[in-house]
Amino acid sequence: MKLLFIFLDGVGLGIDDARINPFARADMPYLQRLLGGKRLLVSSAPYHGERASLVSLDAGLGIEGLPQSATGQAVLLTGKNVAELIGYHYGPKPNLAVAEFVRDGNVFSLLNQKDYRAALLNAYPPRYFESIGSGRRLYSAIPMAVTSAGIPLKTEKDLYEGKALSADFTGQGWRDHLGYSDTPVMDHLQAGERLAALAQDYELAFFEFWLSDYAGHKQNMEAACTLLEGFDRVLGGLSKTWKDEDGLVLITSDHGNLEDLSTRRHTNNPVPALLLGAEHRRQEFTAQLSSILDIAPTIMEFITQDTRG
Repeated sequence: MKLLFIFLDGVGLGIDDARINPFARADMPYLQRLLGGKRLLVSSAPYHGERASLVSLDAGLGIEGLPQSATGQAVLLTGKNVAELIGYHYGPKPNLAVAEFVRDGNVFSLLNQKDYRAALLNAYPPRYFESIGSGRRLYSAIPMAVTSAGIPLKTEKDLYEGKALSADFTGQGWRDHLGYSDTPVMDHLQAGERLAALAQDYELAFFEFWLSDYAGHKQNMEAACTLLEGFDRVLGGLSKTWKDEDGLVLITSDHGNLEDLSTRRHTNNPVPALLLGAEHRRQEFTAQLSSILDIAPTIMEFITQDTRG
């Protein structure tokens, strides 16, 4: 059974206030269609419709302070309350204490050990690998989990061959910010279709969209809405192409941020778990979810409960 995990960094479920919440303002027709006309707000969950389900998940996990990226992502990847185990929320990138948990029994390594196929679909440019190799840059939790499982990260070659996607989905970011003038570029709808196609090669296909957290820290409402409207079109292409009989699409996050532009900091808001796929599978999956702690074990059960097909 296949699962496509789209990780939206720093996205919580906020209130219906278009002054501070871009999810209450942005034009997102594909998402609203999936949610029966609802927006991605705290008041919209729980929802179970013809094609999609939405539940809210606790990201604070009973630990004082605001949730952070390293511990939140470590929880999503391992199913362990890493913030509780080390005694605090931590981020953005794993320190030694967090890294120990990320490398020990994450979903990528557990699936790899069972001969299931798993991959991170993000492509990384050569300068990223150079910075990691020189020690100038540290892995964030997700590529750390992938590489510790013995799974190679996707490269520039994979992007050019259509086997991976850029961080902004379309490839335009590589042209605008990295100087790759010949990078293949798609529109957002095409990127959603490509995402669905690439996921067919794996039992767990993972995509990390970190630009959402970056936009939340910038507190620019216009830019945030533009970003979300692009993501909505990706979701449109994905939902059009995804075959529900193959498995589920899961969209969730590590902590709140983008949903409240009144602050540059993270929030204590719950995060969404949005599921796309067959109703009975969505119901079974969401029935086990109450916090981000439940994501990893539910993924493992979902993927391994069925024979490979």
